[in-house]
Amino acid sequence: MSHDGNPPPSAPRASGDAGELILREEPRPEDGPRIREIVESTKFFHPYEVEIAQELVEERLAEGIGSGYFFVFADRGDRTIGYSCYGPTPCTAWTYDIYWMAVDQQDRGGGLGRILLERTEQRIHEMGGRRIYIETSSSEKYLPTRAFYERTGYRVDAVLEDFYGPGDAKVIFVKVLPPL
Repeated sequence: MSHDGNPPPSAPRASGDAGELILREEPRPEDGPRIREIVESTKFFHPYEVEIAQELVEERLAEGIGSGYFFVFADRGDRTIGYSCYGPTPCTAWTYDIYWMAVDQQDRGGGLGRILLERTEQRIHEMGGRRIYIETSSSEKYLPTRAFYERTGYRVDAVLEDFYGPGDAKVIFVKVLPPL
């Protein structure tokens, strides 16, 4: 797959405890409001951040792959329970950002975050990506998030002190993928 990011047509499947988990990549009109609910359920984000999460889905629906935003959605039954949003970093040859990754609060702790991250990394690799960046806050409530990234092979590449506010740094993680 090229940097333009056309995903393969089939939807991968994985089994889950409460029914079959289906991963899909094409957003649907109902995904925007559902993403809002998922992101709000985590209680990690400010209202303006929740708005942005929903807007990215809507931008992809309006502009297609030209938006530069790609998704992996995790559905169980008729309910979306988690997602990731990623895309190529503008003005780079093979660098990608994972902009969002969230699992509905009631579905956390069952490995879904790892499944979403692995599928996202696979898609980035297929699109020619070699470096993946993820950023998060240094605040205490994000300690589990930072530990998750480290457990999944990311390393801290930079810390921008007082980025989000006094005492709240931006922590930038990176993972280097092997050549195709």
